[in-house]
Formats: sequence, structure tokens, C-alpha cells
Amino acid sequence: MGHVILGLLMLLGPQTLYSLNKQFERGPSLFYRASFGSLQSALRSLLATGHVTVHESTEGGRNKKNYAVTDAGAAAFHAWIRSPLAGGDLEVAALSRLFLLGLVEDPAERRDILDHIVAEVERELGRLEEFAAALDEQAGAVPEEYRAVFQYQRATLDYGLMAHRAGLAWFRELAARDV
Repeated sequence: MGHVILGLLMLLGPQTLYSLNKQFERGPSLFYRASFGSLQSALRSLLATGHVTVHESTEGGRNKKNYAVTDAGAAAFHAWIRSPLAGGDLEVAALSRLFLLGLVEDPAERRDILDHIVAEVERELGRLEEFAAALDEQAGAVPEEYRAVFQYQRATLDYGLMAHRAGLAWFRELAARDV
């Protein structure tokens, strides 16, 4: 979440926690769930690492904290957006980078990042297909009392396969258009 916050701050300039929350609701919340508390916690971590600074002021009798990206924060963002996708949720990792990809100025670098996303989706789809094949080989050995459970678990896997195939086709098309 911290890298998405850094990207938003780079894109929008200094923001309060409340305005960042609104920005999340308008964009990243389409693919990334973030509560007010998790945003606050992420900002504290970014402050502790020196990736953001805070400027406190009083406006209309209310204390206001504006967070801004430091040079170290911008460097951390650029390192992250170019890094391999990691973590348990490939879709969130890919879409987080895609949402902020316009902050990468060099078109060749943007294309390289898209190519890495495509490659990772291909790898994950391959893993799911291998798992499906192994599962199907053992389907006949499922005891009768668990066949209904197996049926719906296999249907869940089918959904994952379909979603990965659709995502892969979409990212490939985007990468082809981005040339």
C-alpha cells in the first residue's frame, strides 16, 4: 500500500490523510481495498522510513497535516514499479503498477514493465493449469461423499483459470498497443 500512496503523492502533490482516502476511493479502491486506518498506518511507516515528510498547519482553527514524497520516497516508488511482481495477489500487484505506470516517463521502460506483468501472469496461469491437470487425474479417486465438495472446488479453480486467461489476453493487448 505504501508504494501506491507514494505514487498518488507524486501524481497529486502533498495531500492530507483525508484527501488521500478520497483519492483511494476514486481510483485504487477499484482493485485495492484500503481502510482509513490502514492508510494512516502506511503513512506512519512511510514517515518512519523517510519516504514522506509531513507539514503541519492550522486552517480554520483545525490542525492539518500534509504529506509529501521525499527524494528517497520517489526512488523507492520507481524501484518498486520496476520490480518483479510479488505477493499473494497477482491481480492487485499488477493493477497497482498499471494504475501508476504513467509516472514512468520512458515509453521503453513502461513497455518493459508491461512485458514483465504479462510474463508473470503467464507463469501463474501455467501453475494453475498444471494444478488443474494433476487434480483432474485424481478426480476419480474422490470418495462419493466428497464429490459435491470437489465439484465446487474445481469450479472455483475453473474461475481462476478463466480470469487469468482473460487478464493475460487483456495485458497482452495493452502491451501491443503501447508499442
